[in-house]
Parts: sequence; C-alpha cells; structure tokens
Amino acid sequence: MEELIYYYPQGHERHFQSGHPERPERVETIVKALQENDLWECYPKVAPKDISTEEISAIHSINYLKELETACRYADSLDMDTYTTPFSWELAIRTAGGAAAIAEAVWMRQAKRGFALTRPPGHHATSRRGMGFCLVNNIAFAAQWLVQNFSVQRIAILDFDLHHGNGTQEIFWERSDVFFMSTHQSPLYPGSGYLDEIGRGDGRGFTANFPLPPGSGDQAFSTLVHEVILPLLDRYQPQILLISYGFDAHWRDPLGHLQLSAKQYGEIIRLLTEWSDAHCEGGIALFLEGGYDLDSAQACSLAVVHALLGKPFDDPLGSSPREEGRSWMKVLEQAKQIWQI
Repeated sequence: MEELIYYYPQGHERHFQSGHPERPERVETIVKALQENDLWECYPKVAPKDISTEEISAIHSINYLKELETACRYADSLDMDTYTTPFSWELAIRTAGGAAAIAEAVWMRQAKRGFALTRPPGHHATSRRGMGFCLVNNIAFAAQWLVQNFSVQRIAILDFDLHHGNGTQEIFWERSDVFFMSTHQSPLYPGSGYLDEIGRGDGRGFTANFPLPPGSGDQAFSTLVHEVILPLLDRYQPQILLISYGFDAHWRDPLGHLQLSAKQYGEIIRLLTEWSDAHCEGGIALFLEGGYDLDSAQACSLAVVHALLGKPFDDPLGSSPREEGRSWMKVLEQAKQIWQI
C-alpha cells in the first residue's frame, strides 16, 4: 500500500483567463512547495479514470452538461465569475476522473491517503449549473463513484473552504449515504450554508453547516472540530472521509476574512487522519477547491500533506496578526443545540 498518492491535472494551464484569481499558479505553487520539501517525486501520481458524460450525469443533469460543453466550445462564461476556454470541457471531465481515481485508490487500500489537485475546482457546481469558478463537482463525483462502483454506504464529505460548498450540499441534499459538513465564512458568497440547512427527506440530518462570522480563526476551528465535527463523525461512522480543501480560509487570503493559520489547518487534517485511522482503516482523501494567495497555498498545502503523513510542520507564515473575534461562540452553541451534542 502506498503511503500517499497525488492526482495532478495535466494541461490545466489551458484553463486560464487573464487577471482572474482562479489561475494555474494556484496548482503550480503547491507542486513547487511539495517538490522543494521532498514530498512530490517520491509519491505516485494516479491517472484519471476514463469517464463518460453518462457517468457524470449521476450528479449533473444532462441539460447542464450539454450547456457546459457548448459554453466551453465558444469560451463563453457561465456567469460573471465563472469563465471557460475551448479546453475547459476536456479538463473538467479529466479532473473529475482524477478525483474518482484518488477516491477509488484510497477505498481499495491501494493507498493510505490521497490528495487530488483538482482544477478546475468544483464544490460550487450544483446538479444544474456551474458557478463560483466551478464547472464539474469533483468531490461529489468522487463520492458518487464510490457509491455506484463499490456500494459504499456511508461517506463523509467535510468542506473547509472559505465559501460554503453549496453545490455539494445540493447534490446530496436528499440522500443519507453522504453526510456533508461545511465550515465557511458567513455572510459571504454564495449566500447559503446556514445552521438550519440540515437536509430534506431521506437526507434530513445528513447536512451540517457551521457559518462562521468574519474574524473567526484558529480557536474557532479547533473548538468546532473537537466539540461538534468529531462527535458527528463518531455518530455517523463513515467508511471514508473526503475533504474539500480550500486554503482561502487562511488569514492572508484576499477574498475572505477568516483567520485560520496553516498550522491549524494541518492540525485539523491531523485530527481527521487520526480519526480515519481509528474508524475507517485510514481512508482519507483531499480535493483542492479555492484559495487565492500563493504564499498561503504553499504553507497550507505543506501543512496538510505533513498531517496526512504524520510528520511535524513548522508554519512559515505564523498566526494572524489580527486578534480573533469571539462571536463564533454563538454559532458553536447553536450548532450543539441543533445536533444535540
């Protein structure tokens, strides 16, 4: 069994719009940091699964996929934030296949941990539209791949991006085989992810949102993970953990006002890795989402890879220079009431 595997999105630099924050450097700076710290060449890179439009239609409507393919052909934007190029369709499908390959390898115990540098990102893509820089929902497809091909019955998706993973939530809103949890800044784009959004029908009680006010930082995240997220995992007992990894919750990120440090991000992944070792044979995989400061990209990515490998990490950027707010404590207490913890 490999200790760690990566997915690298070959050709992703062709998905590019001048001046846009979702740019190829986001991935390349992570790779550079991993290379410089001897954490890249020594671990295998998986090839993407060869997937069809029909397979992707398990999470995205056929009409949307047709619209996306057409938009890419003409390099049309899906909305004011979400661009495409003539290469974006092929890259988006291939990246979803890469996400599936990582999830499958971890599930089949070919690798203990996985890290997919999924680009274009995906967690804002709903079943019927792309938005928020996202075209195809990579982590949702990875989960669906495990359900359809390996009859996995309980998957936890934990989203630690600055922004709420509205697309992933919507896709699994009425399902109990995927427990979706999200920490995110609120209020902020896309304007969803409130505490009372807990799923519907068969999925009621299988969505948990933790909307954190601006200024929330290391103490907020640490407390939330220890006092709510880990107890919910204990209750649900997922068979594998899939993590939407956005480094834009870092205090340096230009699009948000959370104050998470790289060190604390690594601590979160360390705790989840230890939980996976104790409860699901170590099955944990990360999938890249947002994050737009390149120094944060390097520090946070080194932190989470060190955590996956059980290695110590020295944070080069340190803690936020701004004092952490305390209003997150109200969110914590409300979450405990909702989930009876």
